[in-house]
Amino acid sequence: MFEIRIHSRGGQGGVTAARLLAMAALHDGKYATACPFYGAERRGAPIVSFVRIDDKPIKVYSQIRQPDMVVVLDTSVMDTVDVLHGLKKGGRIFINSAGKREFTGFECRNVDLTGIALRENLVVSGSPILNTPVLGALASMGIITAESGKKAIREMFSDERNVKAADAAYKEMSA
Repeated sequence: MFEIRIHSRGGQGGVTAARLLAMAALHDGKYATACPFYGAERRGAPIVSFVRIDDKPIKVYSQIRQPDMVVVLDTSVMDTVDVLHGLKKGGRIFINSAGKREFTGFECRNVDLTGIALRENLVVSGSPILNTPVLGALASMGIITAESGKKAIREMFSDERNVKAADAAYKEMSA
């Protein structure tokens, strides 16, 4: 089983990103679950979401304490939350960042999802929406296929800018 923990802020699309990622994995013929964890948070508060992907049925629906991968959609969350807590040895990290960040002992990839969302005008209430571009980045890392990511996006959103943002993130990650 491959377990992913997504750190974001309310309103950025982290919960929706988890749902989209699980949908894409299902399209790839896998089993998947998505589970958000938040209380009465408001826009801007730290949010955690969890995704499990496996080749066989998943019987666990809970928080993930020892993920194989951590996704950070907003680096400011790292100021208050230990996003690497419990990450398995040799685990993978994806960070939405224009700069390069690295962590010893982990494979770390970075791409500027915020910049991509702003270029595609994917903004709600002044906040860039990161849920669809992150699918392109994760497809580039081999978590899902690009085709399944696009299919999941199109099932949830009719605006093709979402697919363009995912394509842009895929290409930037592959460059």
